[in-house]
Amino acid sequence: MLLRATIVTMGRTINRAESITWLCGLVGMFILAPALLVAQSDGYQAPRTAEGTPDLNGIWQAINTAHWDIEPHAASQGTSRELGALNAMPGGLGVVEGDAIPYRQEALEQRNDNFANRVARDPAIKCYLPGVPRATYMPYPFQIIQSNDHIMILYEFAGAVRTVYMQDHVPAPAPSWMGWSNGRWDGDTLVIETEGFNGMTWFDRSGNFHSDGLRVVERISARSPETLNYEVTIEDPEVFTRPWTMHMPLYRRVEATAELMEFRCVEFVEDLIYGHLRKQPD
Repeated sequence: MLLRATIVTMGRTINRAESITWLCGLVGMFILAPALLVAQSDGYQAPRTAEGTPDLNGIWQAINTAHWDIEPHAASQGTSRELGALNAMPGGLGVVEGDAIPYRQEALEQRNDNFANRVARDPAIKCYLPGVPRATYMPYPFQIIQSNDHIMILYEFAGAVRTVYMQDHVPAPAPSWMGWSNGRWDGDTLVIETEGFNGMTWFDRSGNFHSDGLRVVERISARSPETLNYEVTIEDPEVFTRPWTMHMPLYRRVEATAELMEFRCVEFVEDLIYGHLRKQPD
């Protein structure tokens, strides 16, 4: 029995009264542990670069199911019957604040149609650049490289690259897949504002989309030596009724040999895109 007359702990025997006190203390530790972890996280300060800003350099990766669907979702059948469970969608709790994306009605209908036709429409299937913020939570690592004037973010998927301009901010010179990013420090938080999108990327594999009027504001801060807090706010009045936000942690790749590998996927989709143009034998 748990509360027998005596309990042996830490190498000595304690009586019933002591055991009750000991067990209450143990339960209290489990109750308070999450709050203590949060407090430690909130008080963490990252090492500094030579310029005195938080050092976010490193290789990072999201570990969640946002790649499949940023909203809460159950596990479901995938897009290829032949691949069976390997192509199935894993269930996920979602990363959207409040769970639901505030679509306009006509945009919600478009999202649902996108999902139904995702094999033909998802731009990432064709190895197009994944856009922002999707590139951050795809199941591939990315690397942050800091300097005083620029921050480079290198993504493994499709060799995508972002330059975050920390000085001399200017508007986007032309629409593009990854947009145009201007950054600044808000205390210990890196704030990146990105605009100038071409409107052709998705947020995930479930058809969640945006227009070329998209504006993305990312807030990145060190949570611990091996984790970052990542918050991203989405604004697009053409598609959504109000701005909305996603939250997730990002994890450092701590292997001694960690590095980005090449995933130049164009060659993997040439037959998918251009196979119908192949000359057929007589």
